[in-house]
Amino acid sequence: MKSTDVTSASGPTRANHASRANRVMAGAVWLLLAALPLLPVPEFWITQANYIGMFALVVLGLVLLTGVAGLTSFGQAAFVGLGAYATALLSTRYGLSPWLGLVAGLLLTLGVALVLGWITLRMSGHYLPLATIAWALSLNYTIANLDLLGKYDGILGVPALQFFGISLADGRAMYYLIWLCAVLGAVAVRHLLDSRPGRAIRALGGATVMAEAMGVSTFRYKVIVFLIAALLASVSGWLFAHVQRTVNPSPFGLRMGIEYLFMTVVGGVSSVWGAFVGAGVFKVIEDQLKELLPRLLGSNGNFEIIVLGVVLVLMLKYAPKGLWPAVQLLAARRWPQAGRRRDWQGAAALPSRPRPPRGEPLLRVDRLRKQFGGLVAVNDVSFTLHAGDIMGLIGPNGAGKSTTFNLISGVLPASGGTIELGGTPVAGWPSRRIARLGLSRTFQHVKMIPDMTVLENVALGGYLRGRSGTLKAMLRLDREEERRLLAEAARQLQRIGMQDHLDELAGNLALGPQRLMEIARALCSDPSLLLLDEPAAGLRLKEKQALADVLRQLRQEGLSILLVEHDMDFVMGLTDRIVVMEFGTRLIEGTPAEVQASPAVRAAYLGTEH
Repeated sequence: MKSTDVTSASGPTRANHASRANRVMAGAVWLLLAALPLLPVPEFWITQANYIGMFALVVLGLVLLTGVAGLTSFGQAAFVGLGAYATALLSTRYGLSPWLGLVAGLLLTLGVALVLGWITLRMSGHYLPLATIAWALSLNYTIANLDLLGKYDGILGVPALQFFGISLADGRAMYYLIWLCAVLGAVAVRHLLDSRPGRAIRALGGATVMAEAMGVSTFRYKVIVFLIAALLASVSGWLFAHVQRTVNPSPFGLRMGIEYLFMTVVGGVSSVWGAFVGAGVFKVIEDQLKELLPRLLGSNGNFEIIVLGVVLVLMLKYAPKGLWPAVQLLAARRWPQAGRRRDWQGAAALPSRPRPPRGEPLLRVDRLRKQFGGLVAVNDVSFTLHAGDIMGLIGPNGAGKSTTFNLISGVLPASGGTIELGGTPVAGWPSRRIARLGLSRTFQHVKMIPDMTVLENVALGGYLRGRSGTLKAMLRLDREEERRLLAEAARQLQRIGMQDHLDELAGNLALGPQRLMEIARALCSDPSLLLLDEPAAGLRLKEKQALADVLRQLRQEGLSILLVEHDMDFVMGLTDRIVVMEFGTRLIEGTPAEVQASPAVRAAYLGTEH
């Protein structure tokens, strides 16, 4: 494979023309946005655009929190309120600069969000959204009943912002600050998602077990995205206070929290630019309905809520991913896009882990036991894997092989026994901690992130070989490390013969290539011990032979491998030693020839004749 790779193989001419046309259209849109306050448009348009920009900041946080990380929150409006009240109180009662109010609001929001996130993000299922409703109501009720904050009347006379002596009291002047914050927020979120921590965040939506096995602390990243979403909402509140010039509890209640989620779903729950579409569509439709419906119905009332509810139901039916993804899909069918060019030419190799001396005991399992209630799934299993060997773990279905894998890798806690990896006792350790010692694995049922490319999925395996954090990613200061990670991922894909699938979405692959991709991801972590759970399942004969050749080459390089497999020809022609399990116990251990000759093994697989 060449060092420079284009991650798409679409037709060059038409796709490149379409790409240039899209860049021209995007440039025209940005130019129009920049020039809007200078045009002779009604003041109402500017006001609408200002609110859309402020709403979009909150929705950007929900795209990251709910759409990408899968954490539903109804409480973002409360964080908007913290930012708004902090600047309003400091600037009116204490005469401090609104810019200090911004800092104070961010610090207050950070502290509150850290406490709330630390408590509520340990919940799952329906408990998490219920918890966000509870603290949203609590914060709003607290704000509305504090004399210091003016109770339900709020705080009046919030001053306009000043920027180097220039007053931003006018809506057209404020427009630029609002949209600068919104666009910078969108760019920062996009940068984050296209990075090492971004891949970890994208795993939170349904691949947490796999991410933990790659060394990712998923709870830590849940807290991080919760904090980012809260801080974006706080900035929106700061802007809101100085646009409205007054604050009261009403805009920061549970209803507004629900409306922010509505905007997120309408625009595209996991789409960054969909945040602007959702905020714009919601704000425009809501205002138009407030004018139109009373005329049609002949009475006043909040009828727009009913119509918006119907619109949401129809959207969930016909455009479940949101308006922006639907538009993108239609555009892609009409104008195919040129692939994204990723250039890792000249990227330095990532540091490699020293391999233990060949023949040295690497993995010791002694009387390992796992009990689920009254069921003993693994019963006092013991074996030793030496460095540089390939060991097979075989047995009939239900013998406890995959459970043993999960115990060794820390996915499940052991009920008893000891596990030593490189002389270090690891029984009871979480999988991410064991991964730091050099263990990597695949899964019986393929675990991946379907809407990430094959290259990105494999690069997630190199998570522990990188150091760049969230802030560096958002500021785009991680590019050199990113090039090195992607180059390593591409090298591992080339090693297993998948270099032609770099840009393909992982969810579009057949089962066999998905398993190969998992192996490449595990290899990307540069392990000392590789656990392969049914690696040949779903592969054709030629693919199995090629995989066996790769595994033999890895053995020659000093990598130790423990594999579970049902294809006996594959196992017998590859392994140095085999452990046979039956009903959770170790039946026999020996060389492939000894295992094949064992009457006990034949009885376990074929039964005995009475």
